[in-house]
Amino acid sequence: MTESATDFTDAVLHDPEKPDQRSCPVWGAVISLALGTFGLVTAEFLPASVLTPLAHDLGITKGAAGQALTATAIAGAISAPTMAIITRRLDRNIVLWAMTLLQILSNVLAEVAWSLPVFLTARVVLGIALGGFWSISAALAMRLVPSHLLPRAMSIILTGVSVATVCAPPIGAYVGEIWGWRAAFMIAAVVNAVTLLVQLITIPTLPPVEVATFRSLLDVAKNPTIRVAYLVVLLVASGHFASFTYIRAFLEKVPALDIETISLVLLASGIGGFFGNLAGAFLAEHSLKAVAALPPLVIAIAAVSLLTVGASASASAIAVTVWGFAFGAAPVGLQTWTVLRAASKQAESAGVLMTATFQVAIAAGAIFGGLLVDNAGVASVFAYSAVAMFLAALTVFLLGPKRET
Repeated sequence: MTESATDFTDAVLHDPEKPDQRSCPVWGAVISLALGTFGLVTAEFLPASVLTPLAHDLGITKGAAGQALTATAIAGAISAPTMAIITRRLDRNIVLWAMTLLQILSNVLAEVAWSLPVFLTARVVLGIALGGFWSISAALAMRLVPSHLLPRAMSIILTGVSVATVCAPPIGAYVGEIWGWRAAFMIAAVVNAVTLLVQLITIPTLPPVEVATFRSLLDVAKNPTIRVAYLVVLLVASGHFASFTYIRAFLEKVPALDIETISLVLLASGIGGFFGNLAGAFLAEHSLKAVAALPPLVIAIAAVSLLTVGASASASAIAVTVWGFAFGAAPVGLQTWTVLRAASKQAESAGVLMTATFQVAIAAGAIFGGLLVDNAGVASVFAYSAVAMFLAALTVFLLGPKRET
């Protein structure tokens, strides 16, 4: 693209009745947000794919190494509302660029980390970036495309998540074995740098249209539909991340797969997530209840399968792939439900609270998962995931969105 961000903005017509929304989609900017999610998710979940060599190099247990996700999640939960308030007067593109710069800093610091405290510091920096980015991403999507195209835009943005889950786990695991786990974080830093360059070119000027305050966040939190959505987020995210961090450890121990096979299984899971994202976008345009309820139900079935027939290499591979497919669909439905149906007039505040809720759930899941792994064995986390996912699906069926999209 040769147009500047300002030219890009001037070229797009706005709906005169809704000055904060566009009558024509700005797909270039949407794609740049997808690159942002790709870099963020790649960095966020690298510890899961290099867990074994990372723990060995730093001289800690796998359960302790898994707490890297906890540090990131806690920082993200605090960062989401804090950054929203601190940056409430700044153009949204400046905030987005700053969050990408923090991602680069985090990955460089992780690459040179010589101890667990230094590594956790790097992950805290990533958490700050994560909270700031995710809290505004859905609201930005609403300002880059007309409202009827929001499910499609969210699907494109979350495709970055799916592609990251395709690439990061198998490549991270392979690079960790061949060149060392530190090389994986340096590659992530390079990806972040490329992402920043693209965002500088494509993100238009987006002055703040909703000034976030603690009062506005509390107002959104009082919405009964929002509270139900956040309960589902808590169950789905804690259920997924309690066990996601330890999938490699499970595959190494129960079906006893070698690293090459594990990389292929993780690749299959990531590909499943990519197609799950597309399926989620399709369902979100037809039934929010279906797209919110079916993914956790499918993940629960996959978790039970790992517990019952996980010793079989083929059964484990299928279950992990199905899990990836289902989780790829989940964020599309949850984000669309929250910002389009539950709080469309307070999208940024809703996004802030959803990000904080998601990160609290990740932290809780990672902490509980680490305790289970160290005290009851790696298989125990999948039992917890099955229960949490069944409860999430039941909650949506009973209390979820009543009308079709």
